[in-house]
This record gives sequence, C-alpha cells and structure tokens, in this order.
Amino acid sequence: MDTDPFWTLINECRRQGLRGDKRDAWLRDTLTTVPLEEIVAFQACLEHETDRAFSWNLWAAADRVFGGWCSDDTFCFFQRWMMGLGRPVFEAAVHDPDALAYAPEVLRLSGLPREAWGEDWPEWPSLGDLAVEAYEAATGACDDGDSFFRATTALLDADRPYRLRPTTPSGSRWSVLDEPEAVRRLPRLSMMFPLG
Repeated sequence: MDTDPFWTLINECRRQGLRGDKRDAWLRDTLTTVPLEEIVAFQACLEHETDRAFSWNLWAAADRVFGGWCSDDTFCFFQRWMMGLGRPVFEAAVHDPDALAYAPEVLRLSGLPREAWGEDWPEWPSLGDLAVEAYEAATGACDDGDSFFRATTALLDADRPYRLRPTTPSGSRWSVLDEPEAVRRLPRLSMMFPLG
C-alpha cells in the first residue's frame, strides 16, 4: 500500500502547527478537496499504519507514558497521536518504541505532571473520523458512513488478500509494572516516566 500521500497530508498538517479542533478542521477541509478515492485511500492508510503499530511493545510504551495503565481505546488514540508526530517518529517507534523518548513532544510531556498536559495529552481520537466526515461532506451521503467503509474495506482487502486485520497485538505481552523488565525494554521512557 502506498502510504506516501497519507504521510504527506499528515506532515503538512503538522507543519501548519495547528492543534485540537483547528488541526481537525484543516485536515478534514483539505480532504474534501481531493478526489473521493484519495479520501478512501487516506482512511485505508490510516488503518494500515495503525495495524503496523499494533504491538505489545508499543502498548507498553503507552502504558509507561500514562503511568502504568492504558486501555484499548487510549492505545488506539495514542497510536494516532504518534502518527501526528510525523512519519520519522512513527517509523522509529514502530521499530523501537523506546525511540519515542527522542520526540520533542514526548520530552515536553516528561517534564510536566500529567494533570498539566492539557492540549498536549498524547492522543488524537478524532483522526479516525476525519476521512469519513470529509467523504460525507464531499458526497452529501447520509448513510452513516456505510458506503465509505465498504470502499475502505475493499481497498484494504485488495492490498492484503487473505489477511485479516490483527485482533491482538503482535509480540509477547508484558507489564511495565515489572520495573526491571521495563528498564530493560524501555530504558529511556522508564527514566522519563517513572511510576508511582
């Protein structure tokens, strides 16, 4: 799957320096200006990249950042937030979750108590909705996204025949509450986000 157009849009969104609702509005509005198949491709790439980042090691990194616990939804929103950090950070984190420690946004979070994170909270829950909203705006469709999701699924299935989306993270599950294991696997993040 060619993810370059997806990352071009994400990186341009990042370059804009927008946050929160303004970031969402920019990305959604930009998506409404491209052909429908590119809106569908954006969502397919989002799901493809989310699948690549679906590992127990990355979930453990999110656990560490959040103080020792991260729910399913929180992890999904964390994965999308990592995408918002740009392709180089995302790729590095997929390969080595401890590489997140080098991202300026993560460094900034580590210097603040969690209750002071505010708009910097490491999540982007709305990223998963922007393409369908753009598609509906562009087509005037009011079918609760059914036609959009059928098109997205067809594109994903064409890219990965006979492979289902993962239902469990890759790798072996482990707990960041096991401090020696956390220090071994995530040395920098363990130092930056101590538990307790």
